[in-house]
Amino acid sequence: MLFSCNPYQPSVMPDAAGKIPGAYSLYGEEPNPSSLWWQSMGSTELSRLIDTALSDSFTLKEAWARLQQARSLAVLAGAARYPDLAATGSVEYTRRRSETLSGGSEGDGNYAMGLVSNYELDLWGRLRSQQEAARINVEATQADLQTAGITVSAEVADRWVRIISQRLQKQLLEKQLANNLIFLNLIELRFRKAMVSALDVYQQKQVVENVRARIPLVEAETQLLMHELAVLLGLPPRADLSLRQTDMPVVGRLPALGLPADLLANRPDIRAAGMRLKAAEWQVAAARANRLPALRLTAGAQYGRSDLDLLFDTWLLSLAANLTAPILDGGRRAAEVDLARAQADEGLWFYRQAVLTGVKEVEDALESENRQREHISGLESVMAAARKGLEEAIQRYRRGLSDYLPVLTQLIAVQDLERDLIRQQETLIRYRIALHRALGGGWIGDTEPPEAAMGNGHRG
Repeated sequence: MLFSCNPYQPSVMPDAAGKIPGAYSLYGEEPNPSSLWWQSMGSTELSRLIDTALSDSFTLKEAWARLQQARSLAVLAGAARYPDLAATGSVEYTRRRSETLSGGSEGDGNYAMGLVSNYELDLWGRLRSQQEAARINVEATQADLQTAGITVSAEVADRWVRIISQRLQKQLLEKQLANNLIFLNLIELRFRKAMVSALDVYQQKQVVENVRARIPLVEAETQLLMHELAVLLGLPPRADLSLRQTDMPVVGRLPALGLPADLLANRPDIRAAGMRLKAAEWQVAAARANRLPALRLTAGAQYGRSDLDLLFDTWLLSLAANLTAPILDGGRRAAEVDLARAQADEGLWFYRQAVLTGVKEVEDALESENRQREHISGLESVMAAARKGLEEAIQRYRRGLSDYLPVLTQLIAVQDLERDLIRQQETLIRYRIALHRALGGGWIGDTEPPEAAMGNGHRG
């Protein structure tokens, strides 16, 4: 990686992002997308859940704490560019035996106070480079916080959609169970009239029990998803989430996609990778400057009991300047430069990987949603044909033109398709959530931590 001859000015790399496609394979039709993408789902329940997560999620509170750490480190890095001032003090007490007739002792106290200051002249920009690296790292950490917000909102929406899907599956299974029991009663009635064999009865009972056995699994999956959602909201697993919605949200037109290059600004994880690349370049500049001589100034003054009144008038009584230049260090400083350069190169390739991964995720979501819509359309056609086939099989069975096997086959096919259609609709919505997540939208952009994050924190 190349830098300019000035050690505290790292060179700008305009092609750091690498090659980016000019456009996506599909284009969004929505002209004015909402910054809060979940509002496009048209569910006040989902909006409530995500609002709760953005204020109470432990993941976001952790991210806020990391941001506070980065800000403190930036203050520490900047403090090195200013002189420090420290106060010193000492007390001496001498006790000696008196030679008077009383044989007592006498004491004498002496105390002193002083000020000491140290300052390094930043001749080559080493301290400034370290401060710039720390400042940029704060921005990268804030982008990490935004990434966490996008991730949490997408995870909440994902669990919510899956819970609704499981509840619809349970409703469907209960409906299928009721219909299968009606079929079973009719077959048993025909069996008692010697119109069918016992095999028909056992086959229908198998269908009944198969549907009945699926219900506990769906209930268990629903409860596990409820536990996951509660933890995402910062609540205990068995908390009451007051979920009332019983129908799937409707996925509308594609949101505005923009261009792949827009991801460099819209995706906070990509911004964070780019900022860390810049911070690494400043670290290289600091490592190079550390190989040059350093000039440090030290000033100090000390006053005893008799002249404390002069302390704040003319305290600068001694001034020393130390110039240190590395001669032999076993290659340590050169290795520090090589290490910083290798870390900057690592950041460059990580940044380019993040950019291409972001474009890939958008393309994946677009392709998946597009093909999923085609798949659902095909399933609906198969469903219509299967239901007509079931009606025809039932009519032939009632007229005695066929045995029960065609009815059984069509019944199982229809019920499997009904359950699969719910799963595929769920998958379609999850692809849309993945698209919003890949585009990097949906963060409000607050710069202050939520009140919930500060309520239980420790304060010194």
